[in-house]
Amino acid sequence: MEWLFDPAIWAGLLTLVVLEIVLGIDNLIFIAILADKLPPHQRDKARLIGLSLAMLMRLGLLTIVSWLVTLTAPLFSIGSLSFSGRDLILLGGGLFLLFKATTELHERLEGTTHAQAGSKTYAAFGVVVAQIVVLDAVFSLDAVITAVGMVDELGVMMAAVVISIGVMLLASKALTRFVNAHPTVVVLCLSFLLMIGLSLVAEGLGFHIPKGYLYAAIGFSILIEALNQFARRNLLTHEARVPLRERTAERVLRLMGSRASRDAAGEARDPQAAEETAFAVEERNMVSGVLMLADRSIRSVMTPRSEMSWIDLDDAPDVILRQLQETPHGLVPVCRGEIDHVVGIGRTKDLIADLLLRRRISECGVGSQMRAPIILPDTAGVLRAMDTLKRAHGQLILVTDEYGIVQGLLTPVDILEAIAGEFPDEDEQLAIQARAPGEWEVIGTADLRQLEQVLGTDSLVGTDADYTSLAGFLLARFEGFPAVGQSIEVDGLHYEILAVEARRIARVAIRRIAKSAAEEGSTHANTEEEG
Repeated sequence: MEWLFDPAIWAGLLTLVVLEIVLGIDNLIFIAILADKLPPHQRDKARLIGLSLAMLMRLGLLTIVSWLVTLTAPLFSIGSLSFSGRDLILLGGGLFLLFKATTELHERLEGTTHAQAGSKTYAAFGVVVAQIVVLDAVFSLDAVITAVGMVDELGVMMAAVVISIGVMLLASKALTRFVNAHPTVVVLCLSFLLMIGLSLVAEGLGFHIPKGYLYAAIGFSILIEALNQFARRNLLTHEARVPLRERTAERVLRLMGSRASRDAAGEARDPQAAEETAFAVEERNMVSGVLMLADRSIRSVMTPRSEMSWIDLDDAPDVILRQLQETPHGLVPVCRGEIDHVVGIGRTKDLIADLLLRRRISECGVGSQMRAPIILPDTAGVLRAMDTLKRAHGQLILVTDEYGIVQGLLTPVDILEAIAGEFPDEDEQLAIQARAPGEWEVIGTADLRQLEQVLGTDSLVGTDADYTSLAGFLLARFEGFPAVGQSIEVDGLHYEILAVEARRIARVAIRRIAKSAAEEGSTHANTEEEG
């Protein structure tokens, strides 16, 4: 009974129980597949009988194999090596484990899966049990040989088999789910089989490897895998704090080959792989625009106040008529004195007709063609604005701040541009124009999200930033209002102010700087006088 107080015995028993459970997973899976051919009320009974037969068969095989390994009398010699019955069994068992572990690892690394075919008709109970018995005989070989290779005492082997089968009987479904959810555990146990098989081959060739080395290696590997599972659980917990919608969008963009997603994930970029991406850049940008649309405010997609076309009723009729004839827009805000005093929204053709027929624009009452303005706060989301536009019957939306000051206007085209890029009017130019490879000229009101897609970066839109344009991005980084010629370098991009109009940044030159220069320091600004 001294072996009961031997720590090595208990370490071997614990390790062997874990290995027996993992080695029995295949048995569980195939028993479940066969039991699925039976009526539902007979499946649990078949599973119980199958595992019980597996335990009896393993105990019988253990007794036979344990007796065979005691045959130490030499049978034949090859050179300096002599082989007994024990050596041949250990050698054959070790080669079997090496083959078994190698083929299983190959299948898992290659992604091969065993599909379960659906069965519409139920099989006979006796036929299924007979098939389970045959499968038990096959799947018991690796477990028995592993037990012989791990420990020397037959009682420990049998105890491990009984305990493992008992655990599988009580938690067969939970064990199957755990192993399927943690494939690295299966790979780790298969690597244990490789190590045990190599040990058996060495024993069969006359080279003794102390069992303590195996226990130490297995224990260390289990510790590392436990840390790995702990780190994975913490990662999943951390990801769970990120909104599901944001995580889904990130994964979709990463699958589509989004450059920003790959860089954010720290993945190496392969130019050849980028060329073979199934989705074009324009397609990825459109999908990105759709996925990010709900997170954007109206301010980020509207036409800003400085670019609005509007009519002042205080102007002379000829001035208004000329302005209406030159505008490419079908709807314009009609104001009195200034843009914040909005009278209504008028159709260009109706306003022109009023001016030609009456020499004035009817503001209200009979004959007036103007509509009441639809107003939303600039803090509203784009999805709410889209719902409002659906019910607006072709009308635009005026966007105001908390003080009622008009900040811009929103049309369906503005939302379409947030998804698919710019659609400039006749009186507009592209907000982002490429001048040379790695160089662009951009207007100050350019949308930061669209600019990120063109520049291939994700460092422009901040999570807590209250700006949505390139001008706002630069003003947040200069100490004061920048003058023409001043420049700044941010995350490998050089920004230079080209034009300033009415206390706002009008045009900016952007140039991608060399990687070595970009890595010299963090974001810094330098002022350069125009010369």
